[in-house]
Amino acid sequence: MRHGKKFNHLGRKTAHRGAMLSNMACSLIEHKRISTTIAKAKALRVYVEPILTKSKDDTTHNRRTTFSYLKSKEAVTELFRTIAPKIADRPGGYTRIIRTGYRLGDNAEMCLIELVDFNEVYTAGEKKTTTRRSRRGGSTAKKADAAPVAEVAEEAVVVEEVKAEEVAPATETPAENNEKTDETSTEESEEK
Repeated sequence: MRHGKKFNHLGRKTAHRGAMLSNMACSLIEHKRISTTIAKAKALRVYVEPILTKSKDDTTHNRRTTFSYLKSKEAVTELFRTIAPKIADRPGGYTRIIRTGYRLGDNAEMCLIELVDFNEVYTAGEKKTTTRRSRRGGSTAKKADAAPVAEVAEEAVVVEEVKAEEVAPATETPAENNEKTDETSTEESEEK
């Protein structure tokens, strides 16, 4: 009987379920996004979020504790070096589950589970900051600052034109020499 057993057993014994969740957590940490079923993703979220919370404080005890869950040195190193600094200011909710449809073989509902801070598509929209502009004096100050910049830009254009003119005659002289040699060669061939 399963009275009072609140979590999903996923059709596996305890050891098999623990090994599977550990492997999935390592894959999520290394690849930042994995594709799996909804049931496994929800179980993985419960498994991996406390590990991510522990990684915020980089101590020997926390490294050993996370290693006991993950059983992979590479995953622990990746977690504490690259992931922990990015999630340091987030109070929780480190993962996101995105439903992707149904699997062809058995019609299981599939999803992507990903680390929230490593998806540039979603985080690009969140980082926009709004600026407050005052109406007093802002426009005249901007006009005064903009005028000298325009003069400097015009001087730069004039200097570039002068340099282009200096370079242009030097490139024409070899071309004229080539034309003269072509004319002389055609004249010689006509004489023959």
